[in-house]
Amino acid sequence: MAEEKTTAQVDETTQDAKETKVETQVQDPKEFLENFNWEKYEQGIERVDDSKLQEFETLVAKNFVDTADEEVVEGTVVYLTDREAIIDINAKSEGVISLNEFRYNPDLKVGDKVEVLIDIREDKSGQLVLSHRKARTIMAWDRVNAAHDKEEIVNGFVKCRTKGGMIVDVFGIEAFLPGSQIDVKPIRDYDQYVGKTMEFKVVKINHEFKNVVVSHKALIEADIEEQKKEIIGQLEKGQVLEGVVKNITSYGVFIDLGGVDGLIHITDLSWSRINHPNEVVELDQKLNVVILDFDDNKSRIQLGLKQLEKHPWDALSEEIKVGDKVKGKVVVIADYGAFIEVAEGVEGLIHVSEMSWSTHLRSAQDFVNVGDEVEAVVLTLDREDRKMSLGIKQLTPDPWTDITTKYPVGSKHKGIVRNFTNFGVFVEMEEGIDGLIYISDLSWTKKIKHPSEFVTVGDTLEVEVLELDVEGRKLSLGHKQTTVNPWDKYETEFALDTVHKGAIAEIVDKGATVNFNEDIVAFVPTRHLEKEDGKKLVKGEEADFKIIEFNKEFKRVVASHTAIFREEEQRNVKAAVRKAAANADEAKPTLGDANEALQALKDKMDAAAKKK
Repeated sequence: MAEEKTTAQVDETTQDAKETKVETQVQDPKEFLENFNWEKYEQGIERVDDSKLQEFETLVAKNFVDTADEEVVEGTVVYLTDREAIIDINAKSEGVISLNEFRYNPDLKVGDKVEVLIDIREDKSGQLVLSHRKARTIMAWDRVNAAHDKEEIVNGFVKCRTKGGMIVDVFGIEAFLPGSQIDVKPIRDYDQYVGKTMEFKVVKINHEFKNVVVSHKALIEADIEEQKKEIIGQLEKGQVLEGVVKNITSYGVFIDLGGVDGLIHITDLSWSRINHPNEVVELDQKLNVVILDFDDNKSRIQLGLKQLEKHPWDALSEEIKVGDKVKGKVVVIADYGAFIEVAEGVEGLIHVSEMSWSTHLRSAQDFVNVGDEVEAVVLTLDREDRKMSLGIKQLTPDPWTDITTKYPVGSKHKGIVRNFTNFGVFVEMEEGIDGLIYISDLSWTKKIKHPSEFVTVGDTLEVEVLELDVEGRKLSLGHKQTTVNPWDKYETEFALDTVHKGAIAEIVDKGATVNFNEDIVAFVPTRHLEKEDGKKLVKGEEADFKIIEFNKEFKRVVASHTAIFREEEQRNVKAAVRKAAANADEAKPTLGDANEALQALKDKMDAAAKKK
């Protein structure tokens, strides 16, 4: 409008100039120069009154903005297309902004006030270029901080999902929405929120890294908290409520009671034994539960599901009694036994000691597996405490019934080594009958420090029954008794003073050992290792040895090499002594010889005295 007015004034001024030019042709030159409008001639337009110029400037200041570049101003949506929004900022022309910049606000309509940044005052085509996204970015940080300080609710556009949560556009800033802050219940499908505009609360700002964390959960927690207080105030033990399965874990199920969570432990889901709660319930399932207990402030609520049904023990047939045979399914196996479900929710324990007559205890898994159908005998039945013990071995005869007939004292048998201790070996004669071989009854000849030196588990041994205790269920066995005692023969072969040839096997403390055969290992004391030349025997050196000690009971043999030549020396000495004695008897001096000798000695002494 202002432009049209200015153009009209220019045209009118031009026309006046033409008329003036014509007039100058007939006017006096002096008069013409005096009346000529030099400003109009120089500017090409007619001078406007100052009052009119002031009015024009006032209208411009009132209706138009100073459209400086990179400035944020407020505009009004004047028109919407499928792809763009036309924004009026009271400039010479309107600006156009893509609707992509308004994804966070799908409810944008004509007349809404929006903040825009003047990117370019006029592009090549004379169009005003605006940006709402840049304007929001400039103003966003102040708005986010203000929203956080005032705990205001803000709108955000969920752009995409990321590790652990979602990325949300809030005021043009990319904020992080943790998965745990989307809702009060666990979210399994994050993609359902992508592309949606939701309300959030700014819960955390990192000013150093310009990070913003928002929460949708915080908005609904306040309402839930009020609802929770109302529900908690009405809670009573034994009360039955309707809930929704919120979460399933290996130890139980969390139930949403309408803002209040309660836990059904796995043992309170079913009277029957289950391995995992998902065998009974599923997520988002509605079900009735009973309140079993809660703490003082009712923050921990214990719920039950099976309690809404009659206990299976109450429905157990009265005809079942101790000694009856029952059939059931193995539901749980432990090292100490197996639990058998004889009726739905009714279990009995078969202890491992009741699975076999063998006193050699093993793991329950050696006899049964989970899921097996087994038959057992009722051993104990306590309906009040709801306990039942069962046995499998009772289905077969007790092997100790005719033990005296099968294993009389002195009878020989074969058994399998099942275990050994420091003092002996346990041998299984048959299933349910074990016997003990003491370490001293393993060998006639070998000195055994531990049974593992002689046998290994699984070996088959010949044994002889030495003792039998029927009442105590004890069987004493021997292995060496199945063979002849070689020491009866060695007692004669290695009698005292007998001489045997052998080599020094080992040099040991205080002596050495000599192996005369596979059974006889003789000990030679150090002083008995000396040879005739004064040196001692060394390892591997062969020589003759005399037996100087033989103990059959303790299987001890002591030998000596020195005794062989020392005995001969003693015999030679004795012979020499006897010969010397005989010679002495023949050379005894007479009394006359003695007198002559004495006289000669006296004469010698007298002669010596005279010289002095």
